[in-house]
Amino acid sequence: MADDFRDLRCKAAQTKAIALDVDGVLTDGRLHIDEQGCEHKIFHSRDGHGIKMLQKLGVEVAIITGRSSPAVLKRAEGLGIKHVILNCTTKGEAIEQLSETLNQPLKHIAAMGDDLIDLPMLNRAGLAATVPEAPAIIRACCDWTSPLPGGQGAVRALIDLIITARGDWPTVLEQHR
Repeated sequence: MADDFRDLRCKAAQTKAIALDVDGVLTDGRLHIDEQGCEHKIFHSRDGHGIKMLQKLGVEVAIITGRSSPAVLKRAEGLGIKHVILNCTTKGEAIEQLSETLNQPLKHIAAMGDDLIDLPMLNRAGLAATVPEAPAIIRACCDWTSPLPGGQGAVRALIDLIITARGDWPTVLEQHR
C-alpha cells in the first residue's frame, strides 16, 4: 500500500499536462436535451477554479471528448483551455498527439476519464484517474479514483492531488493572498 501511494505521488509530481473527458468527469454524465434539441451541461465551479490554478502553475489543460457541444467550447473558452478535441473516437491517438503538440512525454500527462472510450487515453497517460461511478473495469485500470463524483468536484480532487505531489501549495496560496 505504501509503495502504491509513493508511485501515485511520483506520477502526480511529474504532471506537466492534464487531459480531461467531459461527460461523467467534468459533468455528472447526464445529458440534458431540451425540446428544441439543445444540449445543456452543468459544470462545477471548483473544477474550473482548479483548472485555473493549474494553468497559473504552467500545467497545460486539454479536453478530449467523444461528443460535440457548444457548451463545452464555451466552458473551455471561459477557462482559457487551448487544447480541445471534440467528437474524438480515438482518445489514445488524441493523447499521443497532445504529447507531441506540447512536447511532453506521455508519462508527464495525467488523464481523467470514466468509460471504455477513455481507456486507450488512460492506458497511455502517465497518471490515469477516474471517478467513483466509473465501471469497475475502468477503476481497475486507473492509478487513482477520485473520492468525489464526476461533475461534483472530481477534477478538483485530482488537481489538488497533483498540486500536493508537486509541492506547489505555497505558490498557489501566495497567488490567492
